[in-house]
Amino acid sequence: MNKIFYALLTAVTFVSCAESYTIQGSTSVSALDGSKLYLKTMVNDEMKNLDSCDVVHGKFKFTGLLDTIKLANLYMDDEPLMMPIVIEQGDIEIHIDNASRTVTGSPLNEKLYEFMKRHDQLGNELAELSHKQSQMLLEGIDEDIINRKLSIEAARIAQQEDSLVTNFIVENFDNVLGPGVFMMVTGSYQYPILTPQIEDIMSKATKKFKADPYVKQYYQIANEIQARQNGLVEDVTPANAPANATPANENPDSTRNAR
Repeated sequence: MNKIFYALLTAVTFVSCAESYTIQGSTSVSALDGSKLYLKTMVNDEMKNLDSCDVVHGKFKFTGLLDTIKLANLYMDDEPLMMPIVIEQGDIEIHIDNASRTVTGSPLNEKLYEFMKRHDQLGNELAELSHKQSQMLLEGIDEDIINRKLSIEAARIAQQEDSLVTNFIVENFDNVLGPGVFMMVTGSYQYPILTPQIEDIMSKATKKFKADPYVKQYYQIANEIQARQNGLVEDVTPANAPANATPANENPDSTRNAR
C-alpha cells in the first residue's frame, strides 16, 4: 500500500513540475477555417509535431504540458504559416488576418514579435526605394544621381537591419530567441558561411549559445568550409548543413526570415 502511495505521489510531483501552456487563436482568414493546425518544433534536425488542433468558426486552441521552453512554428497541414511561436508558460494568444499575424501573452513571444515588427518596417523601407526610383525618373532626375542617392539609402537600411538582428541575438543569447533568430538568419544560405555579421555574433557569444546544437553545428561546418576554400585543409565531402527551423525560411528570414 505504501509503495502505491509513494508511486502516485511521485507521479503527481512530476506533473506539477512540468509547465502548462495554453494557446488561444483566432483568425479571419477563411482559408484556415475547417483546417487542422500543427505546432512543430525541431528535434534532431527534423521537424516534429508537438501539438495539433482544428480551426472551428475562426477559433482554435492548443494546450499541453512542457518541461522546457521551445520555439515552434505554426503549420496548416504541411504548409508553414511563417509564424514562430515560443511555447512557454502562460496564456498565449495568436491572431491571424490578411494584414498581420501576432502572438501575445507571454514575455518571449512579445519580445519576438516586437522585433519582427521592426524588421518588417525596415523591409518595407527597402522595398519603397524602388517606388522612389520610379518617381524620380518620372521627375526627370538624372539616373546616375538617382542611383547614388538610393544606394546610400539602401546601405543605411541594410546597416540598421544588421544592427537590429545582431543586437537582438546578442540580447537573447541564453534563451530560445537567440538561437532561433540565428537559425532564421542563416536559413536561406546554400551552405553554412561565415559572414561578417555571423563572425561578430560568434565573437560575443556566450557558452550556452555556442552549445546550442544548431549554432554549434553551423559554426563548425562554416569554419571547415572556409578552411577548405582557403586551402588550409584538403577538400573533403562537407558534412550536412544543419536543418532550418523554419522551412522555406520560416521565414522570423535569412535575416529576412523574420518577416
